[in-house]
Amino acid sequence: MTMYQTRNIGHPLINLVRLKGFPILQQLQLEERLLRNSSDNWCIINDGTDNPTVVMGVSGKPDELLDIKSVLGDQIPVIRRFTGGGTVVVDHNTVFVTFICNKDAVSGLKPFPQPIMSWSSLLYNKVFQGTEFHLRENDYVFGNRKFGGNAQSITKSRWIHHTSFLWDYEVRNMTYLKHPKRVPDYREARSHLEFLCSLKDYMPRQVFIDKTIEAIETQFATNLKQLKECEYSLTANYSPTTRMLTEQELETAAGCVSQYNKLDKVLDIAL
Repeated sequence: MTMYQTRNIGHPLINLVRLKGFPILQQLQLEERLLRNSSDNWCIINDGTDNPTVVMGVSGKPDELLDIKSVLGDQIPVIRRFTGGGTVVVDHNTVFVTFICNKDAVSGLKPFPQPIMSWSSLLYNKVFQGTEFHLRENDYVFGNRKFGGNAQSITKSRWIHHTSFLWDYEVRNMTYLKHPKRVPDYREARSHLEFLCSLKDYMPRQVFIDKTIEAIETQFATNLKQLKECEYSLTANYSPTTRMLTEQELETAAGCVSQYNKLDKVLDIAL
């Protein structure tokens, strides 16, 4: 039976899909297909994913972003997603919230990265009212510590904005990431552990999800959908570009690093 629930008639309609423990690779591929091949507005909330996984932006370079030796040694999957943004390690302690919308879905919202980012922060202001929540550059923070990372993609007629919220994180997982070359100014050269904080210290997990849905319902009429119903909205076949990097690709990237290091040593000796 179809789960159907519409609230706040008069607002633009958005299909709400609630998932729990859904694999992040499948989620990202579904989001890409909905962006490219659906004409509906969607919100996907996924409460955690399965095993620890590294997710990189579309232009991310493994040798610059990852401790590849640790990633390969611990057999950590690495995904290159279809949107921009930074690199994150996600697992069962990550809560994902994604908006996929037509350009005219939100009245007055210009379909450019910063206006979409600002709009999302105003929505989450409702969720985190009474806390030190802020939008800092492209991150969600409490005070000056990050707990939410964002990524976007904008097409001719649609846009996507998705967030990975750190409900909590394993310290071990942070060792898979290098200190990136490009960082927000407010990070101030802090390590991952000094830079990040956990959402669990500010709000119960289910309260966060419930409040997020309440905030969504202030701007949209929500239509609750089952996962399988996403397929019905797709108008044609589309092969997602989001994919898992192969072990060979990672080994090749690690080999490049090794060769560069050898070259540096040769140059040092020559000098």
